[in-house]
Amino acid sequence: MFISFMISKSPTHIPDSEFSQRLEATAGKARAMGLDALIVHSNEADFANVRYLSDYWPLFESAGVLVLPDGRAALLIGPESETFARNRTKLPDVRKMVEYRESAEPDYPGIAVETFVSLFESFGVKSPKTIGLAGWAVFPLPVYHALREAFPSAELVKADDALFSQRMIKSEAEIACLKAAFGITRKATDEVISKMRPGLTELQIAGIAQNVIYAEGAEYEGLPQYVLSGESSAHAIGRAGYRQIQSGDIVQLNLSARVHGYSPSIGVPVVLGRASEAQRELLEFGLKAHHFTRTLLVAGVSAGEVARRYDEFVRAEGYAGYQLYGPCHGLGMIEVERPWIESTSTYALQPGMTFQVDTYFYAPEGSELARKNGSVFGLRWENGVRISENGPAEWLSPELDRVVEAGL
Repeated sequence: MFISFMISKSPTHIPDSEFSQRLEATAGKARAMGLDALIVHSNEADFANVRYLSDYWPLFESAGVLVLPDGRAALLIGPESETFARNRTKLPDVRKMVEYRESAEPDYPGIAVETFVSLFESFGVKSPKTIGLAGWAVFPLPVYHALREAFPSAELVKADDALFSQRMIKSEAEIACLKAAFGITRKATDEVISKMRPGLTELQIAGIAQNVIYAEGAEYEGLPQYVLSGESSAHAIGRAGYRQIQSGDIVQLNLSARVHGYSPSIGVPVVLGRASEAQRELLEFGLKAHHFTRTLLVAGVSAGEVARRYDEFVRAEGYAGYQLYGPCHGLGMIEVERPWIESTSTYALQPGMTFQVDTYFYAPEGSELARKNGSVFGLRWENGVRISENGPAEWLSPELDRVVEAGL
């Protein structure tokens, strides 16, 4: 007996023509930077650079893309992934290399692989002088050492800007993917809030979100689903666990769906029951700061000035002791990507840039609000925006407009 499923979701995607344009632009960047070759790197967790150019997302192994200034390119993979990679990538030239193998480091006897010498010679590049490396912070040591051994006289230079300068400005197709992912995430958030009850574990709540995310057509979660309750709500970064949520908890939700590589998130602090006086005070201020941030996000304004004005606002309102960071980070294929908006930022906001307005505050041990509440707690209001041609940034998901109390 066969079971038939009706597929009703029409996934939003990046068209093939856009991948071709990205590769052409990257080759142009390589030329402008005086590179003989550019090697772009990604792994399973930070997949963005390789997927941006090839639509390939490695699993277990890492991956690279070799880009030459004349526009020729090849996808570089580990020995196990050839059939998978050829099925997924937009690049017809796929090369297996042991340097991209999984971390268990099998020898793969009998599998023919490329070396960097043979790879470069196949493109007619025998003695490169300058090789750019993109994905510097996650570039694998085996690949770096193999390049150094293959071309000892070549200069290996950090070349992240060849990709990030493109990825900062989003196309309409990229915006459509982000909005689709936000829509799925909002459905998951609403479902979780409607089912939140005392006694559920953080992981059970994350499971409710995961069910919606996959049922609604997402390809993956955009980040590990944050369900952080009670004192764990004060964690700026954390993972859901086996703790059972209790009446009076703040349950910090930061849920995320991924659509064709694009990974936004929505952060909503939910009080299980009625908020205490201390909780409500910080929740309402956090929401006020969240909306204030959006008014600052105007094309042409210095990102550093945005951060400085945000910090001034927080100090003037009397909550500097509850602030860890802020106010925004870049959004795209990775939920947290360049550029950040910090007081040290020197770039100007441009139309088409996308950010997560990430408004995080916490009441640490010894603070007045923690004392009044009887325990430490925290919150994060988070939503995505696109910098507009005129006026304040556009919310990419409906705005968050109230303190949420669930399970009443």
